Order: sequence, then C-alpha cells, then structure tokens
Amino acid sequence: MAATLHVPLAERLRPRSLDDVIGQTHLLGPGMPLRLAFESGRPHSCILWGPPGVGKTTLARLMAQAFDAQFIAISAVLGGVKEIRDAVQQAEAARSGLHPQPTLVFVDEVHRFNKAQQDAFLPHVESGLFTFVGATTENPSFEVNAALLSRATVYVLQPLTEGDLQTLIDRALATGEVPALDPAARQRLAAYADGDARRLLNTLETVAVAARAQGRGEVDDAWLLTTLGERLRRYDKGGDQFYDTISALHKSVRGSDPDAALYWLVRMLDGGADPRYVARRLIRMATEDIGLADPRALRLALDAAEVYERLGSPEGELALAQAVVYLAVAPKSNAVYTAYKAARTLVAREGTRPVPLHLRNAPTALMKALDHGRGYRYAHDEPDAFAAGERYFPDGMDEVRLYEPVPRGLELRIGERLAELRRRNAEARASGGPRRADDHQPS
Repeated sequence: MAATLHVPLAERLRPRSLDDVIGQTHLLGPGMPLRLAFESGRPHSCILWGPPGVGKTTLARLMAQAFDAQFIAISAVLGGVKEIRDAVQQAEAARSGLHPQPTLVFVDEVHRFNKAQQDAFLPHVESGLFTFVGATTENPSFEVNAALLSRATVYVLQPLTEGDLQTLIDRALATGEVPALDPAARQRLAAYADGDARRLLNTLETVAVAARAQGRGEVDDAWLLTTLGERLRRYDKGGDQFYDTISALHKSVRGSDPDAALYWLVRMLDGGADPRYVARRLIRMATEDIGLADPRALRLALDAAEVYERLGSPEGELALAQAVVYLAVAPKSNAVYTAYKAARTLVAREGTRPVPLHLRNAPTALMKALDHGRGYRYAHDEPDAFAAGERYFPDGMDEVRLYEPVPRGLELRIGERLAELRRRNAEARASGGPRRADDHQPS
C-alpha cells in the first residue's frame, strides 16, 4: 500500500475563509481596503508586499475562491516565460469553455522575475484575461516594473503580532497534534517566529515530533532549548538578551566607539535579528544622539536602510555596518531630542492657546476683515530676512527656550547664529517692541 503523503501543519492550518485569517486587520478589518475588495465581488490586480509567513499566498488563494476563479500559481524562483505562456493558455481555455471562468494568476517572489518576464503579463492584465496577484518580500517600488506597478494596487502586509502568534499556537494545540506548552515555552516560540506564521508552525511540528519520540505530554522552556538548541538560544527576541544587545549597540554608538558598535551589530545579525529592525534603530540613533551636529548622519542611516531593502542579506548588511561606523564617529548632540521632549511637556502643561491674530492664515476677505494676519511682519522684506523683535508664541505666554545647540559639529555654528538672532530680538524689544506692518502679508 502506498505511503500516505505528509501534509505540513502549516498547510493544514492554512485559513479556508477570510474570517480565519490571523492578523492584517489594517487590511482585512471591517471597512478596510482589502476586505472591501473581497466584498465588492470585482477582482483587481494587486501586489502583496510583506515579510515571509504573513499570509500572502493564503490571501491570493482566498481571492480566487471568493471570485470563483481558476487559481494558477507561478514561482518566480523556479518559473520563467514558459510558465507565463502556460498560464495564458489556461486562462484563455477557462474563459472560452462551456462554463466560462475567470482566472487569477499568482506570482510568488515576483521581484525575482526580470523586466522582460514582468512585461509579459502586461497585455493580459490590460485585456482582463486574468487577474494578476504578485507576492514580494522586497519593496515593489524598486523591484517591480513601473508599468506593472501602475496596473496593480499595492497592499502592505505586516508581521504577525505577539497576540496573533499566540492565537496561532492555540489553533495548533487544538489539532491535538502538538503537545501542551508551558507559558515560557509559548513565549519563546512566538519570539523565535518573529512575526512569521510558517516559521512558528514548522517549529511546532518539529517540537511535536521530538516530544512524541520522548513520550512527553507537555513541553517546558528548558526542554525546548535543549531539544531545538542553538536556533532558539541564539535569537531571544522579546527577551532580555535581545534588548540588552540592542541597548549595547545604541550605547556604543552614543559613546563614539565604532569597534564596539560593530561588534554588537554583528552579534545582533548573527543572532538572527531582522536587519530591518536594526536599520530602524540606526535611524533613531541618528536623530536622537547626533541630530544637527551632523545632519548627514540621518541621511546615511536612511540610505543604509534603503540599500538593505534593495540588496537584502548578506550584501545589504555592509551598508548597515557603514552606517554604524559613521554614526559612532560623528559629533554627538541630543539638543533636538531634548527640545522636542521639552516642547511636548510645555504643550501638555499650557493646553491649547489661541494662535495670535497676526500669525493666523487669511485666505478669504472675511478672515482679513477679522484681522487675521494683520500686522504680520514678512521676514523676507526685512534686513537679513529677520524680523527682529517679532513674537511667535501665543499671546500671554512667556517665550521659552527649548532648543539649545551643543558646541560640537555643525551645531557650533548653529549656536553662534542663534545667539546673534536672540541678541537682536532682545535689542529690538528693549527699544520699544516690534514694529507691526500695516497690511496683510503673505502667510
């Protein structure tokens, strides 16, 4: 007798209806874009952009099901022009058969197709022969041809949250094929999955096989680490080790130690941290710890994040390393960060004070008649494009100094300029207050 083919747990738990889908509430919740598209009964071409294991293939299958369409899947990794031609022939046959049926062509990893291969879809998408659904883990702005991109709606899928993953664990446990898990083991498995449902279910299946082999009815965290070993131990996202490591990276950059910063960067990448998460933290460091002492740092951090999106691992990781070294050696300033926090505190304390009349917008005759904008001094019409003595805070509120540049990097020069402007303001006010213009000036 032939052996029964094993169907992976991830496939057996694949949602059979839209309501079974876990996560992506920003797209699938009531009144949300993709939910409305399903409910409209009219399929449209789209690109599903998101990390692995968040439901891209599932959503494509559910679209075909919702629209009673023939589902044709093509892998851009394994397929080519021949597969595209075959899909076109199948779509034509379905449309001209005794019982005409629409076709949905799903292209997984569509960014792997070259320009000519992507262009091969265009005439058939235009003619309506089939609905095109592409799935990609890469930014479609860079990896998908503009012509194809203009004919498809892009939906951005997010990694599953901790709560989503716990719900998925419950579904796996309900099958009776996965042993009971203690709370610490559940948390570790969800952390290791890192928002990827497929990774979680595949790991649970491995755990189930190992537990059955040892006759275990329940899995605890200690046994989980012993059994699955290094792949769970090295990457402890959501636990102290993960946050301690990113803290060490951040503090090494802040402390201007490029060698230590590189070490902690590699520790994070080697431990399985998502490089995109690291890139986001580098952008934060550029704004929080460097700021206007070297504005180029923010641009370099953004560039590194973009390079990683385009190249992926391992090539894109070098751009992150370059950004880490630059941020570490750049002059440091938290003046903007401190000023922003002080401004938030000030606004919370002062409440919503009215905007002074001379600063209000006056696009209509009625607003001008109500004196909106009257007396506003247009800085460009004054010496050095500076209205010395003018006041910009709400009436009745004392002026507050929030931003104080540090004497390092570009902020050294910014501080000198700001000190001069503040001196001129003080002199103008001491001599009788600011001069008011008599007419309405540009807003």
